[in-house]
Amino acid sequence: MDDASTKPSWLERLGALLMREPEDREQLVELLHSAYERNLLDADALAMIEGVLQVSESQVRDIMIPRAQMDVVDINDPPETFLPFVIATAHSRFPVTDKDRDDVIGILLAKDMLRYYAGEEVNVRAMLRPAVFIPESKRLNVLLKEFRSNRNHIAIVVDEYGGVAGLVTIEDVLEQIVGEIEDEFDFDEDEDNILRDRHGRYRVKALTEIADFNEALGTQFSDEDFDTVGGLVVSQFGRLPKRGESVFLEGLKFQVLRADSRRLHSLLVERVQDTDMINPLQGTA
Repeated sequence: MDDASTKPSWLERLGALLMREPEDREQLVELLHSAYERNLLDADALAMIEGVLQVSESQVRDIMIPRAQMDVVDINDPPETFLPFVIATAHSRFPVTDKDRDDVIGILLAKDMLRYYAGEEVNVRAMLRPAVFIPESKRLNVLLKEFRSNRNHIAIVVDEYGGVAGLVTIEDVLEQIVGEIEDEFDFDEDEDNILRDRHGRYRVKALTEIADFNEALGTQFSDEDFDTVGGLVVSQFGRLPKRGESVFLEGLKFQVLRADSRRLHSLLVERVQDTDMINPLQGTA
């Protein structure tokens, strides 16, 4: 008989280990880590199971894309004005606003705009899909279930006063389960938003408020239009930059350390001489 056919699967071995019946979530996590140490689970499987557990405890406010970093389309702009922006950001769905960012009137699917390039007359307002509004406090596991049942992929997050706080996509929720690829530039969630390294450079979380950044580095960036450093940097590019790209502002070089398809995560900031600021926007080599 083939030995492989009689050897218990990793799921069966894990089930045997869990027969110890953990009494709470903490004991369950300990058992899972014990299973990993015994090679019953690989690192990816362990991370995904922990991600599932985390999703059941997290709220939308923990993962949403902040209002300042939202890519939106203004219904008052003609297609020839906003289509280059749609193409550059490469998102499949865009919140559409009217008077301001709190006035989200629907969701535009990028694929619907193919009619414009086919030479057809397009009525953007008529092709909008209804926007789904959710509170910041909604649990991620509940949201994921709603996404699946309603076949929605994006939701607008509102605060307690009804104003737009940000947005969240089904990809953002799933990422909490499958995880992100970590690198040497990742922050510990418990660390400060601004960390100085031994070379005098600063690792800055994109969600750092501009007021806090000004206080730490002695700058005078305005927070009238943008609340966060990430929002400020994105505005300078006019699009969502990729890892390795940089921009110069007020004698500082802002280099993107981590970014995904929808938002910035972290930046490397360093002071530069005037001679270094030949190209205001730089890409990767």
